Amino acid sequence: MKAKAAMPSGSARGVLVWGLQAFSGVLLVAGIGLHWLAQHLVVEGGLRDYSQVVSYLREPLVLALETSFLVVVTTHALLGLRAILMDLGPTKRVERLLNLGLGLAGIGAVVYGIELTLELVR
Repeated sequence: MKAKAAMPSGSARGVLVWGLQAFSGVLLVAGIGLHWLAQHLVVEGGLRDYSQVVSYLREPLVLALETSFLVVVTTHALLGLRAILMDLGPTKRVERLLNLGLGLAGIGAVVYGIELTLELVR
């Protein structure tokens, strides 16, 4: 029977987090393209004014897409920051605190962004 090599502690999580960041990067490129297309290419003059943005965001599908874009941007940014901080070799306790802090910051940023967006369309 062949012995399996032991995986270093946390490596499976690292691969999962890396994959999530790579996937969010692909979604980010698609979201930027869609956002750029809708905000700049299909609009006469190349840019929406305030009233056009508000009208645009009142469409339920658009609001859902823009909110999803906010979630993807925030996720990708915080995973990138986490990767940089993890390269510093924190202890397990500090790693848990970083994960908690970044998770709470992400939730806070998304909630705040959604609240601001909803305030615009009211």
